[in-house]
Amino acid sequence: MEQFLTSFANILWGAPVLILLAAVGIVFGIRTRFFQLRKFGHIMKNTAGEMFKKGGGATGQHGTLTPLQAVSSALAGCVGTANISGVATAMVVGGPGAVFWMWVIAIFGMLTKCVEVTLAQYYRIKGEDGVYYGGPMYYIERGMGKKWKPLALFFAFTIIIGGLGTAAFAQPFAMSNAIKNAFGVPLWATTVVAVAICGLVLIGGVKGIGKFCEKITPTMCVIYVVTALGVIFVNYQNIPAAFGVIFKYAFTPMAAVGGLAGSTLALALRQGAARGTFSNEAGCGSSPITHATAITEHPFKEGLYGSFEVFVDTIVVCSMTSLAILCSGTEIWQSGTKDVALTQMAFSSVYGDIGPIIIAICLSLFAFSTMVGWEINYESAFFYIFPKGERSKIAKFLIRVVWLVPSFIALGKTPDLVWTVVDIASGLWCIPNAIAMLALSGVFMKIYQDYNEKYILKTRSKDEILEVIEKK
Repeated sequence: MEQFLTSFANILWGAPVLILLAAVGIVFGIRTRFFQLRKFGHIMKNTAGEMFKKGGGATGQHGTLTPLQAVSSALAGCVGTANISGVATAMVVGGPGAVFWMWVIAIFGMLTKCVEVTLAQYYRIKGEDGVYYGGPMYYIERGMGKKWKPLALFFAFTIIIGGLGTAAFAQPFAMSNAIKNAFGVPLWATTVVAVAICGLVLIGGVKGIGKFCEKITPTMCVIYVVTALGVIFVNYQNIPAAFGVIFKYAFTPMAAVGGLAGSTLALALRQGAARGTFSNEAGCGSSPITHATAITEHPFKEGLYGSFEVFVDTIVVCSMTSLAILCSGTEIWQSGTKDVALTQMAFSSVYGDIGPIIIAICLSLFAFSTMVGWEINYESAFFYIFPKGERSKIAKFLIRVVWLVPSFIALGKTPDLVWTVVDIASGLWCIPNAIAMLALSGVFMKIYQDYNEKYILKTRSKDEILEVIEKK
């Protein structure tokens, strides 16, 4: 069974998903003249510069969560085990070159997520329970037409199954293993505590999850980035060599060294793309479900938070992990140690016995926040398939109970099997979402042009505006 799943994951992350994600990134990159790069300052100013203001950056009247709560919940769903153990696994299997392809995926992903979040906001609906619902299933049906509803249902189904297989399965697995490595706590004990706390947070529904993530997400990101920078700065002399092996093995095969089996260019590309996509979820269509609940005055304005989210998740947090491992020395990154243990080994080289504890705490926060934040996507997909359930308190209670079950199923599983399940789930939901984004590219461009004229052109001088008009 494990061999079959591995083969299927390899096929899925071969041509099908990579071609679709590349097509989306290239098409929208060309049509917006790579907005994510040209207007990076604008993105940061209107996200990081706004969301910590009073009201959490809310500038509209309609929605469920403030932009800070929405991006915190979405980041909570993204910044998880992939940022610590997933990056380490990608480097072991695909070599250091996999990190380069993570960066490439992230650069294109900044725009890809902006597109899907914008469409989710544009096509969202208000449920009878007063909560806003949106995401690919809604813009597939409402944007592409009723005849495409089977594709929307397929996407919603993959979100339910994928969420149970990733956020509810892989995250508790990584968290319990990290706690065991650091403190010797039995796997089942950590799992029970995590499930109990998660269950209490879920009682508050979407708003409860948003308030929880608003408090925990920024704090956990700062703690991890600061401690990882400590490892990098202590080993500053290895920084050039770290970047050197990343770029070298991004384009050339890596022979077997130390405890590593070696890797090919194709393997580095696949590992980087798969882990990068699972980490920032750009193109997966999951985060837009959360962003669709946000209070905002313009769909594209919320799309900017999607770009910010990818930047923080992959360019910042994932880079910290990879550089901390590589800068800690060849005896560590070439040791063949897998999963979270490799990251803990790197931190131990600087922090000693406290290193594994730091990673255990950070990974636990990351994993738990993902376990909580991702439930919004799972619940929204369920109510898309069964819309009457949103009005039933019993239905909500039961599906939240089901969300807690995979945590116990993950006990005792091997890291390779867990990450294979993750790869399959994240690959399956990319396909219908990528098809929808390409089909609705014209709609997105109209929204983009409207935002451009209302929020960007108005800040330019008369000469600059005339120049833009003449080009049109």
